[in-house]
Amino acid sequence: MSPQARGHLAMLVFSALVAGSFSLGSMIANEIAPAALNAARFAIAAIVIGIAALVTTGIPKSAASAPWRYLVLGGLFSTYFVLMFYGLKTAAPVSAAAVFTLTPILSALAGWVLLRQVTTPHMALALAVGATGALWVVFRADWLAFRAFEIGQGEIIYFWGCAAHALYTPMVRKLNRGESPIVFTFGTLVAGCILLVAFGWSDIRATDWVNLPSIVWIGLFYVAICASATTFVLLQYATLLLPSAKVMAYTYLTPTWVIIWQIALGQPAPGALILVGVALTAIALVLLLRGDPLRSQDRLQTSD
Repeated sequence: MSPQARGHLAMLVFSALVAGSFSLGSMIANEIAPAALNAARFAIAAIVIGIAALVTTGIPKSAASAPWRYLVLGGLFSTYFVLMFYGLKTAAPVSAAAVFTLTPILSALAGWVLLRQVTTPHMALALAVGATGALWVVFRADWLAFRAFEIGQGEIIYFWGCAAHALYTPMVRKLNRGESPIVFTFGTLVAGCILLVAFGWSDIRATDWVNLPSIVWIGLFYVAICASATTFVLLQYATLLLPSAKVMAYTYLTPTWVIIWQIALGQPAPGALILVGVALTAIALVLLLRGDPLRSQDRLQTSD
């Protein structure tokens, strides 16, 4: 399997795991402060990834050079996660997932500014189709709501988190100095945990950890191990092999995965009109990857 093919496979798994955090996150968002939840999440994920790094590649001393890099990346991703859970307090999982699909456009812009990655007309068309599908879901297929531009507060909060996520993707490629994805992920998680503990110390102390509902612990360990530790490695691995816009293109699958998660958790499926928007996001992914030869070099050139 070519490096590009492995990058695409990594992002396919990434999209499925991330989707679970929307469904489970909406169930626990009002049970614990977002800063406290994510501080614990980063701590657990850092321990898991740290152990994995030690028993596989090891953690070379050179990885500790320029530690400010990890603070930048940890700050961006911790911002994303905190704002995500603030948003999920009021935003529906499918709607939040639709906002997430706007990330590729933001990522393409950030990729051009930071790495001079050029978005081709074909990619621009795919991004436009995906954005249309995302807006369709966000406005719940309600044309009057779209004309009035009535977006929920939760979606607005989460959008700014997605902006931080979009900036994170090209920054990984810009700041990586040859570290393996697992080692670079470990540094990012440790830095993010430190920042979250400092930011949310009062929430951490105020949380009654012993008496939290079981669903919170289930959600916490899922988002820590599956939707943090694992997806961090997958994202960083794919980012080193694919352009930023194509990496984040897999977010177009997230609403579809969320619907599957919602049904599996016993929640009702969204209406048929909402599914039209979801279908558009899936079409955007197909358009973006169509004609992308997995066994040849990616056509987009970067100037790192």
